[in-house]
Amino acid sequence: MRQGLHEDVAAVVIGLAAVVLALAVTWAARPAEEPGSRDRHPKGWPTPLAATVGTPGTWTDQPLVAFHGKGGGLAITPTLLGMGWVVLVGGLGTLLTGGSLRRFLLGGCLLAVLACLAYVMASQKLVKYYNLEYPLWALAVGLFVGNAAGVPRWLAPALVGEFFIKTGLVVFGAEVLVSRLLALGLPGLLTAWIVTPVVLVTTYLFGVHLLKIPSRPLCMTLSADMSVCGVSAAIATGAACRARKEEISLTIGLSLFFTVIMMVAMPPTIRAMGLDPIVGGAWIGGTIDATGAVVAAGESLGKEAGEVAATVKMIQNSMIGLIAFAVAAYWAGWIDRDPGGPRGTLAGEAWRRFPRFILGFLAASLLCSWLHSQGPEQALWVEGATTGFTAKLRGWLFCTGFVCMGLQTNFRELAPLLASGRPVVLYLAGQALNLALTLAMASLTFGWLFRKAVEP
Repeated sequence: MRQGLHEDVAAVVIGLAAVVLALAVTWAARPAEEPGSRDRHPKGWPTPLAATVGTPGTWTDQPLVAFHGKGGGLAITPTLLGMGWVVLVGGLGTLLTGGSLRRFLLGGCLLAVLACLAYVMASQKLVKYYNLEYPLWALAVGLFVGNAAGVPRWLAPALVGEFFIKTGLVVFGAEVLVSRLLALGLPGLLTAWIVTPVVLVTTYLFGVHLLKIPSRPLCMTLSADMSVCGVSAAIATGAACRARKEEISLTIGLSLFFTVIMMVAMPPTIRAMGLDPIVGGAWIGGTIDATGAVVAAGESLGKEAGEVAATVKMIQNSMIGLIAFAVAAYWAGWIDRDPGGPRGTLAGEAWRRFPRFILGFLAASLLCSWLHSQGPEQALWVEGATTGFTAKLRGWLFCTGFVCMGLQTNFRELAPLLASGRPVVLYLAGQALNLALTLAMASLTFGWLFRKAVEP
């Protein structure tokens, strides 16, 4: 195999290229009339790239309806092009990392088909009503196929799930805008940035020392997933502490399962407790893992509560890089340090372990945040590029990555992790602490100290 780039570097190159492409194409097609009018362009400027990365539509009892357009005719082209982006990104990644494009292509096409199948399952009307999003189905499809039929040898070169997810995270950076993080000011920062590290550290120590779970990477990955922002944090932190694929798959499965329960249960619980909707929105944003579930649960309490919930979750998302570096430093200095090995600086070892794709995430975030702050036209430009293209591309890449993780996860290897039930206990205990502390902080900041600043 010829020498190529590191997988993280390839993810950064391709992810940032996708963001720049989205911005360039959206700018080239900018509207001639009232380009700075939010009333005219509520979701940002329309981008021609939106038609190239579609997903299956909603269906009730006929799956093929998912590929019909608004007029009822067949409209499968946008979905096929979305699948094409998966193959293109995977193929480019294979070339940049020194792999064989010929060996990737057939498997890459199958992965795109399986990702499309997961999207079809997630788009069923009842499933969408309960917000059972594509990550759950992608993981399920991969687990079923991989364990029921096995993974053929020719598919192995295409199983680059971590690369797909890393590239998706770099692209996701374009959606994390500093202006939105600062929209809630101090109450949002206090709610997200104080509770999150406390819950992460406490849950990790509880798992290691009281539950005595033998795998420290599993404890850390579970703690980060539950306390930070779900799947994205699990992937980044898992890379920093070198968790096994089975451990990451288990973490994601637990996260998605309990996310559904919390999304359904929290809004009526908040109403029954008589909480202020703004406080309830902040509580939802700081505890439910998946962004889509946060928005759905928050908006059920009202528009303002939905906006607060989404912004608090976005503030948590911004912590991915800091948490990943802190975990890398901790693992380098205290967990994997070899007393008899060569002595190096802690910072140098932490940097060596640090998942470099996070730098791409930060670069995309800073670039789009800067452009977004330059004026109303630039804000609509960035929002159009992210809403119309990068968010959808990220979805396809994440979906394919989860399919790969499912295919590579063996139930026989996963069973010992679940046999004792301790990972489930760890997740439940950590989430209980997260719920209690976040409610206390949200009540203190949004309900009392800064109440006037966040009133609609």
